[in-house]
Amino acid sequence: MKKYYISTLALILCFGLQAKAQEEVQDEVIESIIKEAEENSQLRYLGHELLDGIGPRLVGSPQMQKAHDWAVAQFEEWGIEGKNEQWGEWRGWERGITHIDMVEPWVRSLAGTQLAWSPPSPEGGATGEVIVIPQLEEGQSFEDWLPNVEGKYVMISTPQVTGRPDYNWEEWSTEESFSQMKEERGEVQAEWELRMSQTGHGRRELPVVLEEAGALGVITSYWSRGFGANKIFSAYTKKVPTIDLSLEDYGLLFRLAESGKKPKIHLNAQSRETGVQPTFNTFGEIRGTEKPEEYVMLSAHFDSWDGATGATDNGTGVITMMEVMRILKKVYPNPKRTILVGLWGSEEQGLNGSRAFVEDHPETLDKIQVLFNQDNGTGRIARLSGQGFVDSYEYLGRWLAEVPRPITQDIETNFPGNPGGGGSDYASFVAAGVPAFSLSSLSWSYFNYTWHTNLDTYDKIVFEEVKNNAIMTAILVYMACEEPELVSRKRRVPINQRSGQPAYWPVPRSPNRKGMIDN
Repeated sequence: MKKYYISTLALILCFGLQAKAQEEVQDEVIESIIKEAEENSQLRYLGHELLDGIGPRLVGSPQMQKAHDWAVAQFEEWGIEGKNEQWGEWRGWERGITHIDMVEPWVRSLAGTQLAWSPPSPEGGATGEVIVIPQLEEGQSFEDWLPNVEGKYVMISTPQVTGRPDYNWEEWSTEESFSQMKEERGEVQAEWELRMSQTGHGRRELPVVLEEAGALGVITSYWSRGFGANKIFSAYTKKVPTIDLSLEDYGLLFRLAESGKKPKIHLNAQSRETGVQPTFNTFGEIRGTEKPEEYVMLSAHFDSWDGATGATDNGTGVITMMEVMRILKKVYPNPKRTILVGLWGSEEQGLNGSRAFVEDHPETLDKIQVLFNQDNGTGRIARLSGQGFVDSYEYLGRWLAEVPRPITQDIETNFPGNPGGGGSDYASFVAAGVPAFSLSSLSWSYFNYTWHTNLDTYDKIVFEEVKNNAIMTAILVYMACEEPELVSRKRRVPINQRSGQPAYWPVPRSPNRKGMIDN
């Protein structure tokens, strides 16, 4: 009996020493992650090479292909296996110069740009009068008025009452003047909607109707409710250019046209079609040692709109995940599970790259431990939802506890939460039952100033916050790799907030693999 007692005690001591040794190794790896991120950060270098050197990454553009190839080369320089995997084709288009000058009633260069996939101006540009969609008189039809557009540029966006965002009014105006402005803005919006309804065409169809009637081009202005910020999306015209003007310059032309002063502009907007182009996802992989067929995934979308360089949507997500791979390759080169990063193509047109991966690699989905996605700006990670996975609190909570408290202290969590049905690439995986989580950032005026705007550039990045995001993500990946078993995938069916009845888990959706090719 005494011998048995001694043997049991020895066994307990052995396990205790082993556990202590494992904790010491874990602490050492985490300390090395933090030290590497703090002392040898490559975030500014990566941001400069991607955003300044390559530029915007519109799907199907030469810059998108350059970005794919650059990332593969960068991974390989770090000793990480990299590859591009084709998943579809897209209409190829390359942006050229956009130069817009008001030439009557006086001369001024205007701020604006072509919309993506817009046809070009004639070589050297074209001069024409600017007109506005009118409010039709009783008995007059839009078809009666339509011949007036021939040889002219047509404005089709709502004029703005003020170029000051609401927060500026709230800071400086009286309550009465702010209310009066909002009332006037509502009236102008209603009056413009009446004008548009009188055309009998929706916003997608109207530009095509105008070009068929002989318009020289279409002028829009999609103000983003921030000083100098406009959303830049895609054109619907097939033969003549569509440009987006700044709020200030759109308002100038609109007021001149409405008052009968017949403004004219010279527009030289150049671009070229490049035919059908292959489109890719880019991957980097650090092969696991003990469980190489199980994966911990990093996720960010590589493409952007091209009104600017896509710095916070989603350059910051890309450089964060690339930096995490670099750090882990250096301080944790032999992970228990395989670490795989996916930089997705064509997220902006409907999560197409990540949906293609889910559809093309069903054999991988059951072997993904967790996926972490980052896609909404430059701020520190501030929100984390369990996405409807019942046991997510247990393992995410343990892993987060290993991240330095100053990085996690302000994070709002929601467990188990509800599954995301869209918004970013994590949703493609959640729909397939993969524990996939959005590392959602603090705003930093994201939706006003950088999300899909002409101002989404390198200078808007707050690198200290991005660095902390890289530290947190690297530690989470390390902990997920070291977890003894695959985490639970038990799901909670969400509740419809209106009816109070059970809703449904999102279902996987197929990607668009031939983007804009039939248009």
